[in-house]
Amino acid sequence: MSLTLEDLATGTDHERVVFCRDPEAGYRAVIAVHSSVAGPAVGGTRYWAYAGEEEAVADALRLSRGMTFKSLMAGLPMGGGKSVILRDPGDPADRAALFRAHGRAIERLGGLYTAGEDVGTQPADMETIAQETRHVAGILDDPSPYTAQGVVRAMRAAAFHRWGTDDLAGRTVAIQGCGNVGFHLARELAAAGARLLVADVAPERVRRTVEATGAAAVDPGEIQSVEADIFAPCALGGILNAGTIPGLRVEIVAGAANNQLWEDGDGDRLRDRGILYVPDYVANAGGVISGGREILGWSGEKTGERIAGIYDTLLTVLRLARAEGISPHAAADRLAGERLAALAAERRQQ
Repeated sequence: MSLTLEDLATGTDHERVVFCRDPEAGYRAVIAVHSSVAGPAVGGTRYWAYAGEEEAVADALRLSRGMTFKSLMAGLPMGGGKSVILRDPGDPADRAALFRAHGRAIERLGGLYTAGEDVGTQPADMETIAQETRHVAGILDDPSPYTAQGVVRAMRAAAFHRWGTDDLAGRTVAIQGCGNVGFHLARELAAAGARLLVADVAPERVRRTVEATGAAAVDPGEIQSVEADIFAPCALGGILNAGTIPGLRVEIVAGAANNQLWEDGDGDRLRDRGILYVPDYVANAGGVISGGREILGWSGEKTGERIAGIYDTLLTVLRLARAEGISPHAAADRLAGERLAALAAERRQQ
């Protein structure tokens, strides 16, 4: 066994960031713990091909901060963390050895971080991690359907805020990404009577979604510029930026992808165009809320109630944004930051 963990100095407010290596398993990863003030840090494990280690670290830092804010806005007694495993081109690694090495790295953090699914991982990988540590979730349930349910609740709240009704029947929704969450989101929206336009870089995912929902397929390069009521980013982050925002022809953006804004100023660009942006970590909290069943011992009923509560949480954010004349992402950041500061003050007094 040649596993090593190297602590990284990032210049951010993260509690701990480590780079993990196990050459024998072909394993290179970053585990970032942003905050454990509210409770142990929880966040998915992303398995992705990065241009280099610096890009992987940057992604882990952004994603883990988002997880802290996501848990805070959902009222969960959890902190925020994230891990990313660098995937080599061609994926030659022994997958079982890779995720067992990841499990050993998580175990060495002593419960500071609990892993779950994310882009590029699945329940079987969580089961492999569990051979080395108990600090893992996503084994009992696939979180994707719960994430999709939460996004629909967010869409309904945004629709009510914008149009005075949360009925999505007859509304056109353009979904970018037909992976696990995008597929379930399409099914939920089709059941609600929405008209769907879908795109994905993987044709088989598009076919599956079209067959299951009756959606119309759109070229991946055009999905962000189609005319629709709602645009739902459900792939990778950073897709809302100075280059893409001018081409949007929608009234609402609400999706499951993490870190949809390339930079904070993009939230203001959306507001200036009259497009209502739903902060991603509010909309996509259903997945981490579902982890309450494994991590906190919640019942299915309590989990469902918390996911349904995304509706009211988002309305609180949107009303603050309107009252203060700020963008929704700034309003969400303010609320999450205030909650984090209050918890930190309570901890200091104990």
